[in-house]
Amino acid sequence: MAGLDLRIEPGERVLVVGPSGSGKSSLLHALAGVHGGDEEGESAGRLLIDGHDSRDARGRVGLVLQDPDSQVVLARVGDDVAFACENLGVPRERIWPRVRGALEAVGLDLPLEHPTSRLSGGQKQRLALAGALAMQPGLLLLDEPTANLDPDGVAEVREAVRRVLDETRSTLVVVEHRVDVWLDLVSRMLVFGRDGRLIADGDPAGVLERHRDELLAAGVWVPGAALPVAAATPVAPGGARELAAHGLAIGRSRDRVVRRGIDAGLPSSASTVLTGPNGVGKSTLALTLGGLLPALDGRVEASDALAAGLGRDPIAWRSKQLLTRIGTVFQEPEHQFVARTVRDEAAVAVRALGDRGGDPDADRRVDEVLERLHLNRLAEANPFTLSGGEQRRLTVASVLVARPRVIILDEPTFGQDRVTWIELVTILRELVDEGITLLSVTHDRAYVDALGDHLVTLGARSGASGIAEAAA
Repeated sequence: MAGLDLRIEPGERVLVVGPSGSGKSSLLHALAGVHGGDEEGESAGRLLIDGHDSRDARGRVGLVLQDPDSQVVLARVGDDVAFACENLGVPRERIWPRVRGALEAVGLDLPLEHPTSRLSGGQKQRLALAGALAMQPGLLLLDEPTANLDPDGVAEVREAVRRVLDETRSTLVVVEHRVDVWLDLVSRMLVFGRDGRLIADGDPAGVLERHRDELLAAGVWVPGAALPVAAATPVAPGGARELAAHGLAIGRSRDRVVRRGIDAGLPSSASTVLTGPNGVGKSTLALTLGGLLPALDGRVEASDALAAGLGRDPIAWRSKQLLTRIGTVFQEPEHQFVARTVRDEAAVAVRALGDRGGDPDADRRVDEVLERLHLNRLAEANPFTLSGGEQRRLTVASVLVARPRVIILDEPTFGQDRVTWIELVTILRELVDEGITLLSVTHDRAYVDALGDHLVTLGARSGASGIAEAAA
């Protein structure tokens, strides 16, 4: 992003959209005064908040990052929300009413002493927003604040932001790929192109009408625009299952059982979508099915074809045995990076299986996947310098290159613009048609419509398993 001239008036509510990697998050970091430092690259021009350098206005600005995990500071929910207020010197008698009000506003119905280490990704997103709202900042900066939330959570967060803005008259700048979430709250839309340059600026309705074709080409999710992908194909009940859970109890440790009595499975050569509210155990179930977490009770059973001579429980397989059988993409992409460049990261799995650069087919697959996921221009970049959406595509790419029989993806469309979403969904459908078994954890309704051949829904936690299976 360069050569940007922009003025945002006090009290404006601005939505920032554009392709993944166009610099939207960098703009928010600069506005928050946390982008400085020679080690973070070159900068030019001036950026002022209330007439002062943005680095001197940090107490006036509340920022919610794209990765909420990186904003968790303290061990308990209440303390974490109170942290920023304490740093700002808010009197103690005012802090805790603010904390409780912010938690209620974002729908995080947990005790103040609840451990932050036990929150799901979506709950951490609400926690980060609560911390920013409790500050009552003059400028509120939100980077995809609803990306990992269930539909109820999206509505709660949007309304929480609306109430705070109405009460405080604060200025809002929100980055979001899904335009329709914020249309009724914002008064201005900024659109950036793939080169990081501003291509549209104005009232949202006018921008969407005047620049529709340009916005679609830039990857903007224009409301009402049809997606050129086929609908899911329902799976007939009773077919073969590549992985199955029998009386399964899941949790991250023995003293933290999330749910019990799960009976479900993944139909072979089909796409299964796992849905449900935040915090009900979707990611934990996916990791358990994928052989990365042990069952706390019951068992996970692989098909004979998937086990291929090994034991039936994937948790007993060695890492190299898992690579060719089950590939998993975590909810937090940066937790998986081990290489110095994008190209090397995409090739990690095939290299681990024995190829040291001499397999032309492996090199061809790396090039093909990077190009299709729009990462080829970043092949020599460090994975940690990518945007959130680019990091997500890179972790998916590394699994696609390895071509295991089963692929498990946790929130695969997080941070994706419309163009990269279409390409990713198209690739996954092709793999399923070729015989891959796919499991995806998602709140993305369009993704469910395209790839939900088989649906597994986890309900709110209760004494029963609260699980339902159905064909699409």
